[in-house]
Amino acid sequence: MQLFYNPDITESNTQFSFEKEESRHIVKVLRKVAGDTLHITNGCGWLFTAEVTIANINKCVVTIISKTKQLKHDYNLHLAVAPTKMNDRYEWFLEKATEIGIDSITPIICDHSERKIIKPERFEKILQAAMKQSLSCYMPKLNDTISFKDFVNQEFTDTLFIAHCEEYDRKSLKQELKPKQNLTILIGPEGDFSTKEIELAIKNKFIPITLGNTRLRTETAAIVACHSVAFTNEVL
Repeated sequence: MQLFYNPDITESNTQFSFEKEESRHIVKVLRKVAGDTLHITNGCGWLFTAEVTIANINKCVVTIISKTKQLKHDYNLHLAVAPTKMNDRYEWFLEKATEIGIDSITPIICDHSERKIIKPERFEKILQAAMKQSLSCYMPKLNDTISFKDFVNQEFTDTLFIAHCEEYDRKSLKQELKPKQNLTILIGPEGDFSTKEIELAIKNKFIPITLGNTRLRTETAAIVACHSVAFTNEVL
């Protein structure tokens, strides 16, 4: 099944028309004609089955045949991850985390961050492609980039963790995780969080954790955390 994404379609729609760029892709590239079936999601859990009514490269119109709401996992995972020096590594994290299952991502700028500017438009495209590839109907939310200090000083209702490599009294994430938790996990940059940042996070009720016995790259640590949460919540 090929999945299309359009955030503007809602469960109340009976017909829907695509913008010019998407219409051209459907009709010119994929060679869809009137009567062909499309599967569309709005990224909010809905899967629509639609039939092409007007196969026009400027305005492809479809009629909604049926709709279903995809079940969402019963936990919420928010990863706050420092941008990596090499942008493609962060993009790899975004792609794989979307495939595994993540709800929101916040890029955080830390004391040791080498990259402090990101291109959210590019990241959004990565998330969209990964969502469609994995046939998920839930689009992860990409939050605005924020400083570490401003992030940890927010009000949270989640269970809070900070993964770091300093010789503090750290707990194992594996031992701390429980099913159906809402979690926010901090993952630092190359060079790790600074001592000042770790102390500030702990002061703000973040629990220091370790992700294993080896030192992991930023993007690897984020994926380990993401998979650990998904595995803990796996329904057999």
